[in-house]
Amino acid sequence: MSTTIDTLRFATAGSVDDGKSTLVGRLLHDSKSVLADQLEAVEHASRNRGQEAPDLALLTDGLRAEREQGITIDVAYRYFATPRRRFILADTPGHVQYTRNMVTGASTAELAIILVDARNGVVEQTRRHAAVAGLLRVPHVVLAVNKMDLVGYQEAAFERIVEDFAGHAAELGLPGFTPIPVSALAGDNVVDRSAAMDWYRGPALLEFLEEVPVGVEAADAPARFPVQYVLRDGEVRHYAGQLVSGALRVGDRVTVHPSGETSEITGIDVLGTAREAAFAPQSVSVRLADQRDVSRGDMITAGVDVPALTREVRASVCHLADRPLKVGDRVLVRHTTRTVKAIVQDLGGAAELTVNDLGRIVLRTAEPLALDDYAVSRRTGAFILIDPADGATLTAGMVTL
Repeated sequence: MSTTIDTLRFATAGSVDDGKSTLVGRLLHDSKSVLADQLEAVEHASRNRGQEAPDLALLTDGLRAEREQGITIDVAYRYFATPRRRFILADTPGHVQYTRNMVTGASTAELAIILVDARNGVVEQTRRHAAVAGLLRVPHVVLAVNKMDLVGYQEAAFERIVEDFAGHAAELGLPGFTPIPVSALAGDNVVDRSAAMDWYRGPALLEFLEEVPVGVEAADAPARFPVQYVLRDGEVRHYAGQLVSGALRVGDRVTVHPSGETSEITGIDVLGTAREAAFAPQSVSVRLADQRDVSRGDMITAGVDVPALTREVRASVCHLADRPLKVGDRVLVRHTTRTVKAIVQDLGGAAELTVNDLGRIVLRTAEPLALDDYAVSRRTGAFILIDPADGATLTAGMVTL
């Protein structure tokens, strides 16, 4: 009997020199997720830098510039697995000028690891990363207090940091977090529990990553099916795309947005096989009982919990582009599979947003969008702004209804 192994997407964040890359390297190394040639390359690079032991941070600092400077610049994605779960890891930079990179890495994550140096405690960048995790509604947050070996593995040092972070968590939008004391350099509580901290009764980091619930939001949220393609088979139309949340079943009454037309599902195909039901995040094609004018960018929903249809979009944003965003700018809004023209009406009182700025925005769109609050659905409550002149991504937005 086969057992389905699920996947956890998680992101790491931390201030400069908190040991984040070393933590990720230790996680990969101790879980035996490093190939022999990768380890050999790290050992070679470490010797060239005058280090006797392999610098595990080099397993994630993959760009040449990162290795030369000893810093993390870009988001590095790593894939590994244990017998219990598959993982997609987004290792994000710690420098304040790379906040936009953390937003990119954490936007699809179900868990964020925020690293803190046990000697320095909670610093401004820790609070900034916690604010981003709260803004992006990351379902689970781990506070990894690193370098416990450098404070004598003292419980009191750990508890002080946890108490300090907890004082900021609520106001930063974090509903809760799981604190874990670790030493990435020594391997304490990363993959295996540490004998040096017998006062800690919780799981090691990898244990927690293997056990934390995943996919809960997508399964429990209302059914949302953005149409990506319309396929024709004679007179029959198949509407194809990814079911981003909830479930659809043959016989369900559905509504097409933004037209508001209703119909009934008469068929569902998953990978070319007819099914009675589909569940997020499956890619499916759907057939309706009636000939409706449905096209790419429309959204099919089931049930009475429908999205808000509006031309006024209010959102929290992170500006990603080097060019500033100003009141009066004309932009394109890409929401799921739909792209519409819009104008920036307000920036929360600011004249402009510059790169890495977090702020508030009000947009007026040329056509209505079917939106959910980002707190309800991270997929249908998110959008990006695009420069209509060159197609460059400008801003990431999280809808607030």
